[in-house]
Amino acid sequence: MLEETLTYALIIAMKQKRHRMAAAMAPLGLHVGQEFLLNKLWHEDGLTQSELIARLGVEPPTVTKTIQRLERAGFLRRSRDADRPRVSRVWLTDAGRALREPVERIWAELDEELVNGLGEEERELLAGVLERAVRRSPHAPKHTTKHAPERATGR
Repeated sequence: MLEETLTYALIIAMKQKRHRMAAAMAPLGLHVGQEFLLNKLWHEDGLTQSELIARLGVEPPTVTKTIQRLERAGFLRRSRDADRPRVSRVWLTDAGRALREPVERIWAELDEELVNGLGEEERELLAGVLERAVRRSPHAPKHTTKHAPERATGR
């Protein structure tokens, strides 16, 4: 039965987390998933759309729609590259930069909820198992980064 598989349990857990994430992001004016694009810009502002597509590992139309929505919301802007006029770069606005702290706080709170009731050893085991599963997936984005142990274990 499907209900007896680990994949089923993981999907149910992710649906629950996604619902909680949506409720937490809405007051910030964000939809679930938009924070991934913002996060790339928080670390490296001024990326091109092609660079964002590669780093996020998603389809071009997904990035295009996300950029348009975030631009309409006032969280980012686009401008032409000075050296390559056919290329446009995506930049955070002050409002987009201001989202970093509340978004990171929400993610930390949801992480804590996820591991609530687990011992330190169980937290480390869970973090390691999930990290290996992501790394070994044939569908993992090219720029998958290792999860920080202090985030994954709540330390």
